[in-house]
Amino acid sequence: MKKRVVITGLGAVTPIGNSVEEFWASIRAGKTGFGPITYFDTGDYRCKLAAQVKDFDPGQHMDKKAARRMEQFCQFAVAAAGEALKDAKISMEEENPYRVGCCIGSGIGSLQAMEREYDKLISKGPSRISPLMVPLMISNMAAGNVSIAFGLKGKNMDVVTACASGTNSVGEAFRSIQYGDADIMVAGGAESSITPLGVSGFTALTAVSLSQDPEKCSIPFDKDRNGFVMGEGAGILILEELEHAQKRGAYIYAEVVGYGCTSDAYHITSPAEDGEGAAQAMMAAMKDAGVTTEEITYINAHGTSTPYNDLFETRAIKMAFGEQAKKLRINSTKSMIGHLLGAAGAVELVACVKEVEEGFIHQTVGFTEAEEEMDLNYCGESYEEEVPYALSNSLGFGGHNASILIKKF
Repeated sequence: MKKRVVITGLGAVTPIGNSVEEFWASIRAGKTGFGPITYFDTGDYRCKLAAQVKDFDPGQHMDKKAARRMEQFCQFAVAAAGEALKDAKISMEEENPYRVGCCIGSGIGSLQAMEREYDKLISKGPSRISPLMVPLMISNMAAGNVSIAFGLKGKNMDVVTACASGTNSVGEAFRSIQYGDADIMVAGGAESSITPLGVSGFTALTAVSLSQDPEKCSIPFDKDRNGFVMGEGAGILILEELEHAQKRGAYIYAEVVGYGCTSDAYHITSPAEDGEGAAQAMMAAMKDAGVTTEEITYINAHGTSTPYNDLFETRAIKMAFGEQAKKLRINSTKSMIGHLLGAAGAVELVACVKEVEEGFIHQTVGFTEAEEEMDLNYCGESYEEEVPYALSNSLGFGGHNASILIKKF
């Protein structure tokens, strides 16, 4: 018998708030986090805007010496994990540490470390490379540093599936508890890649928006969408076996009931044009949960604001839901925070949990009108209504599709 899994804690560091409380208040208000890139001079760059985390002080969340041995994506992860563990009221002194695991994905790791050390290599030679370059750079260090910071000695993983990393990480944590490998999993994603190399690479790929208007740059599903805006941050959820949570009297936000993932096996960057791979992931999550398409009323879409993604994801939703697709509320959190790459799915799932908890579906900010084939309800306005289920989608370069389904508890 598979064990039931619930969500008992949330943590977030985002472009619109460095805590869940701030993030959620901004979501409800329709606040966006876009602005000029300040991390480097963009004079020679065509892309000028990003969704940066603001006013983040790692010293407020961890020992300053420890912070110096972490790149920013790891600092975001540790801060969000600390908030989530505190929110869940988990005391590691009262837990078997080998039954508390960690699964935190990052699509890239630290481009900052790569750029900094490469500059040293070219200007000063190989002897000047930092001995910490590799442990600062590699993507598994978000999970590693969270495990070290909080004494989590159970399963420790880093799922890397590009922009599906956060969703796959939560899904694999869900499976770990379902099948008895852990009682508690600290799960999510972290990313910080707004660097010269990161921005240049996505610009060369023609994936990012070149808009210079912060009010009209990330506009998922809109007919004028022209690419995603790079974001950064971390989203962490505490997943817990139901009986374990109830025994300690934990507050339960929602229940995780389904997980599906597939591969398009089609192209290294483009989703499959017919949307079948993403449709199969959604259908697998619903089958896993034992629910019908008629029971689902809301989808938090991947919704990147690129011409292909939003069209092909619309086709996927129609394929998976048939006539029910017309009745769905579909929104994109990226309309406010941009695309957090490997952290996107985790932060968006935090938003889903709050939407289920409070009975609120946020608007897709900036959306006004879609083209003819895209004829679903993309939430040009917010809705105050019961949300019995929330289905969250993530699609990653390489053809990765992942869907998580949560239920009101």
